[in-house]
Amino acid sequence: MKIRIKGNSIRYRLTRSEVERFCSRGYIEEVVDFGQRQLIYALQQTPAAGLSTTFDGNKIVIHMSAQMAAEWINTERVGFEDRNPSMYLLVEKDFVCIDNSIEDQSDNYPNPLMQTIEK
Repeated sequence: MKIRIKGNSIRYRLTRSEVERFCSRGYIEEVVDFGQRQLIYALQQTPAAGLSTTFDGNKIVIHMSAQMAAEWINTERVGFEDRNPSMYLLVEKDFVCIDNSIEDQSDNYPNPLMQTIEK
């Protein structure tokens, strides 16, 4: 799972296996180890509707409704977003990059734009 933070926006991108794990277990997290402190960022299913977030100490959690998670795993839906006055949240599937990225992308979703480029 990747995180991107810019201003008052947080974006998570998940690979295929991460989406599957999240949808089956209801929770997934990553840890960034800074030595004496860690930053934990997580995605957690909740019965409440929509997306929301909490930040407690060293842990960022985006909460996604179980209904959204079911739609996400069972359809071609790319992701979900929530715009409110204090925070913008985006949780989406991670696609293979079009450019020549050196990172391992074998578990990423096929990029729909690749078909357009190949034609």
